[in-house]
Formats: sequence, C-alpha cells, structure tokens
Amino acid sequence: MRQRDVKNLDDDIIIDKVLRGQRELYNQLIERHKSYAFTIALNILNNREDAEEVAHDSFIKAYQSLTNFNRQSKFSTWLYRIVFNTAITCKRKQRVKKESLDTVKYTYYEGSSAEMEIQDQKRFIKQALSLLPEIDRSILTLFYLKEFSLEEIADITKMSFNTAKVRLHRARKKLADGMKTILKEEALNL
Repeated sequence: MRQRDVKNLDDDIIIDKVLRGQRELYNQLIERHKSYAFTIALNILNNREDAEEVAHDSFIKAYQSLTNFNRQSKFSTWLYRIVFNTAITCKRKQRVKKESLDTVKYTYYEGSSAEMEIQDQKRFIKQALSLLPEIDRSILTLFYLKEFSLEEIADITKMSFNTAKVRLHRARKKLADGMKTILKEEALNL
C-alpha cells in the first residue's frame, strides 16, 4: 500500500490492519497524533524532554494495548487518555515544584510594536497558565487549542460531563484572574 493511500485511511482501518499483522502502519497513527500527545504531556509536565518521553511511552503503551481498544470512543480519545494518565504518573513521581514567576525571562524584541504586543500577550498567558493546577491547564488546552468537545474532555479526564463543564468554567475564571494579577503587577513595574 502506498504512503499516500495510508494517509487517507481512517484510524479504525489502520488499527484493523495493524492487528492483522501490518505493524508498520502503526507509524501512521504516531504521525497523526504525536503533536497532540506531546502538547497534552507538555501542559501537564511543563518540560519538553519529559513530555517527549511521556508521549513516546504512551504510544508504546497504546500499541501494547491495541487489542484491548474497544472502540467505544475514538482512537484519539483513548490515546490521549493514556497520555494524560502517563503524564500525571510521571508528574507524581517527579514531585516537581512549580517554577516561580521570578524565573520568567524577559526578552528584548527589535520587532514592531504589534509583534512585541503579541509576544507580551503570549508571555502573560503562559504565566497565567503556569499558575493553574495541571488539570485546569489541560482542560483549557484540550478545549481551546485542540478543540475537543466537552464530551471528549470528560472521557479523557474520566470526569462526568457536568464536572468537565464546571471545571472548564472555573479554569477560565482562574485564568482571567491570573491575567489580571499579572497585568496589574506589570503595570506597577512600569
């Protein structure tokens, strides 16, 4: 089968082929989902190397458990649940302390004021996100950046739909409050 043809196949079809012995096709699933898996892990761990390792380990776990995939949800939802659990386990083992805002590095920009404003906004959002608990960061990322539905987020995080909805609402509020605090501090430092 040509590479171009494989790229157009649905995840379920690829899984069927992998389970029937075409193991090399699993690489296509990795290619499709590696950036999302990495992003989920990174949002929980706040460390690129650890996130890469967790994403890699999660793909191995998913491959080893592929025969147990019951297709009640999409493959991506199932995989992201594995990534989420693996990242949480890694975080617990490391007992990493959150970085303080004092360690944030300020960068000098020679670009236009619009570019500086965008970079400042990104920096403020990252700072505010870093203040949130990992579950809130994950929910916001899944909803806004990865555009998952609340049902999918509930499935990934093993929460009820209503709990996920409430957590999303509260995470938004916490993010807004964090942004206000950061911007207030920034204004005082001018």
